[in-house]
Amino acid sequence: MKTKRNRQAYYLITVGLAAVLLWVGHLVVTSGLSLFDEEGMQEEFAKAKVISVEARVEDEYAMGGSDPVQTIEIIFTAKLLSGNQKNETVSASQLIDSSQPLFGMAEIEVGDRILLYYADRSYGEETEERSWQFAEFVRTDRLLYLGILLAVCLLIFGKKKGFNTILSLGFTCMAVFAVFIPSILAGRNIYFWSILTCLYTILMTYLIVNGYNRKTLAASLGCIGGILLAGLMTVIMDRILGLTGIVDDESIYLTYLFPDATIDLRAIIFAAIIIGAMGAVMDVAMSISSSLWEIREQVQVVSFDLLYRSGINIGKDIMGTMANTLILAYIGSSLSVVLLLTAYSTSISYLLNREMVVVEILQALVGSFGILLAMPFTSFICGVLYTRKKLLKADQNQDETEEKNAVSQHSYSG
Repeated sequence: MKTKRNRQAYYLITVGLAAVLLWVGHLVVTSGLSLFDEEGMQEEFAKAKVISVEARVEDEYAMGGSDPVQTIEIIFTAKLLSGNQKNETVSASQLIDSSQPLFGMAEIEVGDRILLYYADRSYGEETEERSWQFAEFVRTDRLLYLGILLAVCLLIFGKKKGFNTILSLGFTCMAVFAVFIPSILAGRNIYFWSILTCLYTILMTYLIVNGYNRKTLAASLGCIGGILLAGLMTVIMDRILGLTGIVDDESIYLTYLFPDATIDLRAIIFAAIIIGAMGAVMDVAMSISSSLWEIREQVQVVSFDLLYRSGINIGKDIMGTMANTLILAYIGSSLSVVLLLTAYSTSISYLLNREMVVVEILQALVGSFGILLAMPFTSFICGVLYTRKKLLKADQNQDETEEKNAVSQHSYSG
């Protein structure tokens, strides 16, 4: 009973500490940070529902001798669902330009939930005309339903573990979006904050999901070792390959967005690689740690050599599928870019040497190295921790205490 209470106390302390660290980290990185506060430019976004379509006007204009550009302007009435004018009915418009196929080619229909923006641009004493304009279709509601379905499935199949998984996932998302990303925008050291985010995520996830035990300790140390070695390899290859960090249009936009506070684009590559590989390395480290713990529990005479060799053999089985998982994940996330570059490239050599492609390959290779290095490291740590005599005796006493408590409870209930 006492052990159970201790575990509950440790669990509550871990959750509380994780929340406090997130709050403190957010305050530190956002102190003095101001975004999108440009004078003379204010935009208000609001969710709305289309009530009726009033008009649809088609037009076209010529652009320097090329084919005419067709435009469609749709005038409609919508009810605001958020913002300062919530529940009010407003007139808005959607402009579709064939020269810009990426901007809202789908026409709005009655009943659609959309996002409107209301722009107020002032230049001195002059003010441009203001109106509600179509910005985007609201898709987060449907994603929310899918997320709720996932949470329900985790709770049904995982029960307490499922709840802990949801909780740790929430903390992970907040660590990335409430601490790490603001730290980049605030001009902080990206290398430091990316490593700090990884350490927080690893320890928080393992402790919340698996509790305070040697399985968690071994998996944490093995995972941290794999991530740090992957990070070191990324820094070395960055120097060897002579990367600039300009891999896509978004990288260029970042340099334009913050001209006074230069963002280290090469450091962003470092962060993307170690954060992207962290999940797979965590999975491998815990799989080996948990498997070796079961061997230690079932085998009467356990030795360092037995556990280490078993960990290596288990790691060999994990290695192939996990490396494929990581590489296929990177290929899938950049498939459109690869198709576009392949279609417009006349030379395979030029294509493979494009920095955009090189970085994707580097992510897959370094992430795989992180997985590979975490296997022997975790096996070694498990061999050391699981065979220490003092710890073995403590575990035996704990098992005897739990068994006595179970017998006492059974006798009392009988």
